[in-house]
Amino acid sequence: MGLRYDCMLLGILMVTMVSSARSEERRMELDQGTVDGVVATLVKKHGGTSEESIRRGVQQAAMFWRAEDGTAEDFDGFCLAHYVADDGKRKETLDRFDRAMEAIVGHEVAMTRTLREPIDLDWGDNLPVDLLLASLNPFDHYSDDVFATKVAFAGLLNFPLLTAREIDGLPTPPTRTQWARMRLAQAFSSRVPGEVAQERTRVYTEANHYIDGYNIHTDRLITPTGERPFPGGPKLISHWGLRDHLKALYADPVANLEHQRLIEQVMERIIRQEIPAAVIDSPDLDWDPVTNKAFTKEGTAPTELQAREPDRRYAQILDIFHVEQKEDAHSPAYPTYIDRRFDRSREMSRQTVEDLLTAVVEDPVAGDVAALIAKRLGRDLQPFDIWYDGFKARGKYSEKELNGKVRDRYATLADFQADLPGVLGRLGFDKDTAAWLADRIVVDPARGAGHAMGAGMRTDKAHLRTRVPRGGMDYKGYNIALHELGHTVEQTFSLYKVDRVLMEGVPNTAFTEAMAFLFQRRDLDVLGLADDDETARALWKLDIYWSTREIAGVALVDMAVWQWLYDHPEATAAQLRQAVVSIARDLWNRYYAPHFGVKDSPLLAVYSHMIAYALYLPDYPMGHLIQFQIEEFLQDRNLAKEMERMCVQGRMTPDQWMKGAVGASLSAKPLLDAARGAVGFIREAADR
Repeated sequence: MGLRYDCMLLGILMVTMVSSARSEERRMELDQGTVDGVVATLVKKHGGTSEESIRRGVQQAAMFWRAEDGTAEDFDGFCLAHYVADDGKRKETLDRFDRAMEAIVGHEVAMTRTLREPIDLDWGDNLPVDLLLASLNPFDHYSDDVFATKVAFAGLLNFPLLTAREIDGLPTPPTRTQWARMRLAQAFSSRVPGEVAQERTRVYTEANHYIDGYNIHTDRLITPTGERPFPGGPKLISHWGLRDHLKALYADPVANLEHQRLIEQVMERIIRQEIPAAVIDSPDLDWDPVTNKAFTKEGTAPTELQAREPDRRYAQILDIFHVEQKEDAHSPAYPTYIDRRFDRSREMSRQTVEDLLTAVVEDPVAGDVAALIAKRLGRDLQPFDIWYDGFKARGKYSEKELNGKVRDRYATLADFQADLPGVLGRLGFDKDTAAWLADRIVVDPARGAGHAMGAGMRTDKAHLRTRVPRGGMDYKGYNIALHELGHTVEQTFSLYKVDRVLMEGVPNTAFTEAMAFLFQRRDLDVLGLADDDETARALWKLDIYWSTREIAGVALVDMAVWQWLYDHPEATAAQLRQAVVSIARDLWNRYYAPHFGVKDSPLLAVYSHMIAYALYLPDYPMGHLIQFQIEEFLQDRNLAKEMERMCVQGRMTPDQWMKGAVGASLSAKPLLDAARGAVGFIREAADR
């Protein structure tokens, strides 16, 4: 995919979920007698038919009440004054919150985007102040303020706070108004002190900045014999650019085999932190990844330029882990970052996600597909063949041909912006919808690999970022741009056309990834180069299966690393490096080595998401699984119309969204069955 991060989770509405059942376990500063007394007073005032709603609301508000918020008498008075029993008034209250939350979230997104632009966008060399501005988030004290003003308590008192499990277990599906009420309450289900949120912003910003500058100048790579495999080659960001360049070399896998091995060696040096620090983003030093020596124009570089990068890659992970530990103390219902990332943000348990990913990597169809790839390559598989790209239709075109096709259309990023209505039209959107979408999407030059950042209010626009080298957009940048366009179209539909902004978005990041994959798959269609016959469809099924299997292993590494961190909270960066390499090798040996014939590869640990976007990676394989189920549903249907219908469902639970979108729950089985069928078809075709 060649992405840095897709769809930044900046929205305040996206931070939450607390179980009312589990919240009973939380130590309240108000005693239960006070809570029961308030409930009794409200029931007496409003009638016994409201008792269940009153008790839930009072208990929810009491869960977050602190000494600084007032005495027990103050709590009693607040509840009596702010509990809304009348249905009409409650609807008006919800409307007020809906409007207010759009303003809060929307301006937070817009301000954060502006403050980060110098480090996110390719505006040339950074100034010292840029990182400071990017670390400034005026909303870091939002949680403090929303509780201090009692706004959060009003929301918790009047609207139900439910987990995804509770919502999915309701006897009848929620109405749209009920959905909005639940999402509003969830917006107030965490109370993290401003100083912790502020430190979190700083740590993540520094990690992002580190990754954005991690470039390898391929024209400076040399072999032990002094050859220069990539003369005039591009500057590639790790890992995205390196991986995508390796994939492009499958256009001629025989001639490019040694070049692919060299890129693999670069990746392994980065993972093990053996890379000389001086060659990172250096246009002046030559580097031989095989011998791991750096050279100046005059010859072998001085000793100090041979020194490996200190364990900075792993120090970044530790910094993020330690700041998340500080939030643990303020999240009793979700006491670890793992809990918050899965149960709260994704509304899917870690076990559910792990089961989906394990089903993919364990399935025996892997052996059949691996054998088919080896036959097509005419050699034994190498570890880097986890990124085999020969099933794609673009495989019959050289990188030079594809770059030429793209540059003929888009000499500049402005050309791509101007052609957005045309791109959307070629994807199936009618003229009016394409123009409406294009008017709400801004295209920016990315400093990193690329990402999409949706708006938070309907007066703002979504931003699509992709990397554009000197000389114009190349195929890599175009392919990323199509991916990001899928994000921004989803973000625009699910903000502007959803009935309430409280329901804005999709269930979790995996779902917006699925929408991005839908567009990315059709990049050649937009260029007028794609084939559409039974063989092409079978090859695509093999391609999405192989890609899903690769990234599922990467995601399992990410998950295992975070479990290791919680098991070893005092670990050093060096110890973490050793653990990550060991975890990656163990998972490789379990699931990949049997089909590749090569043991102990650490390549599953190369993804930069592990460094700056903690536990993001599981969204990619899940996104592929979601994409495949949508693709199967789209047969003989219009992509544009169905995508809009799906997106305007808004942020339901994953299970209910999937059932509304395609009529079935999320599962790995459709993709695995399709892979088996595709292998059979290709074998039969070869025998004919």
